[in-house]
Amino acid sequence: MRRLLQRPGSVDLAPYAAVAAEAGEREERMRGLTDAELAQAARDGRDDPAELCAAAREAARRALGERPYDVQLQGTLALLAGQVAEMATGEGKTLSGALAAAGYALRGKRVHVLSVNDYLARRDAEWMGPFYALMGVSVGWVVQESTPDERRAAYGADVTYAPVSEVGFDLLRDRLATSPDDGVLPEPGVALIDEADSVLVDEAMVPLVLAGADDDAGSGPGYAELVRRLRPGLHYTTDDEARNVQLTQAGAREVERALGGIDLYAPERLDTLTAVNVALHAETLLRRDVDYIVRDGAVKLINASRGRVALLQRWPDGLQAAVEAKEALEASPSGEILDSITVQELIGRYPVRCGMTGTALGVAGQLREFYGLEIAVIPPNRPCVRVDEPDRLYATAVDKDVAIVEEIVAAHATGRPVLVGTLDVAESERLAQRLRRAGVDCVVLNAKNDAEEAAIIARAGERGAVTVSTQMAGRGTDIRLGEGVTEGLLVIGTGRHHSRRLDDQLRGRAGRQGDPGRSVFFASLEDELVTRYAPDEKARGASPDDEGRIDGKGAHWIVGHAQRVAEGVDLEIHRNTWRYHHLINLQRRDLLAARDRVLTGDDADTLMAERHPSHHAELVAAVGERAVADAARRLLLFHMDRCWAEHLAYLADLREGIHLRSLGRGLDPLIEFNSEAVPAGKRLLPDARDRAAEAFAALTVDGDGLDLAAAGVKRPSSTWTYVVSDNPFGSLDQRALRGLISMVRSRRR
Repeated sequence: MRRLLQRPGSVDLAPYAAVAAEAGEREERMRGLTDAELAQAARDGRDDPAELCAAAREAARRALGERPYDVQLQGTLALLAGQVAEMATGEGKTLSGALAAAGYALRGKRVHVLSVNDYLARRDAEWMGPFYALMGVSVGWVVQESTPDERRAAYGADVTYAPVSEVGFDLLRDRLATSPDDGVLPEPGVALIDEADSVLVDEAMVPLVLAGADDDAGSGPGYAELVRRLRPGLHYTTDDEARNVQLTQAGAREVERALGGIDLYAPERLDTLTAVNVALHAETLLRRDVDYIVRDGAVKLINASRGRVALLQRWPDGLQAAVEAKEALEASPSGEILDSITVQELIGRYPVRCGMTGTALGVAGQLREFYGLEIAVIPPNRPCVRVDEPDRLYATAVDKDVAIVEEIVAAHATGRPVLVGTLDVAESERLAQRLRRAGVDCVVLNAKNDAEEAAIIARAGERGAVTVSTQMAGRGTDIRLGEGVTEGLLVIGTGRHHSRRLDDQLRGRAGRQGDPGRSVFFASLEDELVTRYAPDEKARGASPDDEGRIDGKGAHWIVGHAQRVAEGVDLEIHRNTWRYHHLINLQRRDLLAARDRVLTGDDADTLMAERHPSHHAELVAAVGERAVADAARRLLLFHMDRCWAEHLAYLADLREGIHLRSLGRGLDPLIEFNSEAVPAGKRLLPDARDRAAEAFAALTVDGDGLDLAAAGVKRPSSTWTYVVSDNPFGSLDQRALRGLISMVRSRRR
């Protein structure tokens, strides 16, 4: 019935189970083969799933000492069918993914196994390396430190493990290549995505950026010192969600006085007003050890969905500089954005997409809507016996914190290992302090010590261990129970996350492979989730007991409702952002197609010969056809890249301002955006050709060659890549959506 209704997660597993059973019947024959014969059997099984699974199972047993279970083979078959395999924590997703990657490679497809960080990419490639070798499949990996030659070699392998961000950065660099030999990425084949929900949903619209150096030093410390002197309530106010801050009239007068009596709202002072507002946001809304940490003299952003440092991630330049000024740190380089790509667009380039994760059903609709992916829910090898208790709800955050400490102390007294999942770094450290005062020693895993995470997690199941951690998604290490741990791991959540998937990822750390375990979440009506997404809901008819606990169904409904609202807001923002990026992606696609023709053909030389025939002939006579063709190609590529960078800057400004115009006139912001962006996109190529032709007309001979620098060809002195984090106080479209929600609530009242 679920399949008939096309419900998420209703992929029929019966065919996969039948193939796994047939592979089991061939297992004895496979064990009698030599290594060479086994590799040949794998090649012969390209079009025979049972033969492929039987050969891969035996290869894994010999090379890794691990015999895949039937359910792991089912996961492999789901991946080979282009689906997302939902497999619980500890069920062997890494091995299933390797079997599928080898299967695709034996079919002649190039496979990229995309992970969430460098550690997992290199670990999994090295771990699975002996298996791939036995299967006759080459494997490589790419990490942040990989050189261009190492990247080119890794991408040349049949299977390449890499963080999704590094693949995106390599694509951006390849798009600026001035020679066909400069690129490192081959044509995309298969994207096999680990932690698929995190990559495809949580980080789908995160822009990966390639920037070029300029002389902009960023914001100085002056504005940070100025806004630090302003007083809340008098000089500025924040909204109920603590996501926006505004100067009051008194605050504006104070800023104007401090800046020498200027008119802050005069048209010529727009840059000053913007800088003051950004500094105020950095000072009042961004919290150290919640939104970011300071490590090694630099601001490090924290990935909210994984609770660890977001490598290479930064806010837009103005806000990044403001936070650095707030912390009295040296400003990091800023520069012009040369190109960018979202994770969703990057994944969309692959003709074949599949993935694996422990929590896909919660975003099944988005996986289908944005990627056309269906979910195969793979059963566990052993039934899950973990006990998931109902949430414990408290009236106040203080009551909740007291109850959490009491629960941990009681469990620790019995020797039971406890894993506590907190919502941010600051909370993890506050809880650790309270536990130590209560006589419980604990280990803290958060963004400040994430380099030690594998060792910390590996010990979390030992008797008497208490581990306090931020989000557990993508940690990549199983928690195995130590000796004498008969009751299993106790998982405690200190609050509901903005997505139920994150709650489930934390729960899933207990009950691995049929182990006993228990999970319970604590929540309060003062939690940020409730105050932000359900501030107007009241727990009617529910009175707290002497310990502040509330058992009323209405109060529990509020927490669930707040979480559903948060998920709905995230989905709408995803859709809205995608609508804007879709047009940009189409314009980029057309420009790249033309750029590739210039890069690999004679389009540029033909254009210059048509526009300036006599000058073209003179240059050919002076330096030869090849040199002129090369100069024409470099000129046109340079101006195509310049026009695209300018177009991106124009679109960014247009999108930020279009909401104010459209909302004021009651118009659809997207329609307004497209009405200006489409004509601008159509001018891209003609403008680039005109600029290049004009520069070619001024091209002169310099010694034995042509002086491109004199013709204005000046590439950035340096480039770098990073990930742009959304403004924590939200882009204008996000703020407009929140304003709409508030308006609807006010009408309901």
